[in-house]
Amino acid sequence: MASMEEALSFGGLGAVVGELVRLPMTASRRLHLAAEKTGTMGLIIRRWRRQTEANDFGNPTAATTRWRISVLPSELLPVEGVGRHRWLAELMRVKAGESAEWEISACDGSGRVGMARATDALSMISRMA
Repeated sequence: MASMEEALSFGGLGAVVGELVRLPMTASRRLHLAAEKTGTMGLIIRRWRRQTEANDFGNPTAATTRWRISVLPSELLPVEGVGRHRWLAELMRVKAGESAEWEISACDGSGRVGMARATDALSMISRMA
């Protein structure tokens, strides 16, 4: 945490990424202020090895946004046993904004990443049924 705060305070970096299990409000506020002062983006990845560590997720932080990224079943391709990776990106919290969800697909043959609002994808599926 201290090295992340120092990197954010440096100001010569485009972004700083750190992995933490716990993020108390005081620590998150210090990181937020350091990032705000220099304009450096700070990304904190929080993943858990045990369910007891996940209980900390709902606690408040000074983060501007809070995302949850989870895997989805792969999109089938014409090759047996191979699929295009897909993820669900959920914007759980954003200051002065609305929460939303997107389905993201890995690059296709032309190098384009697929992205659709999850609600749009669900309505498209229901119209097809």
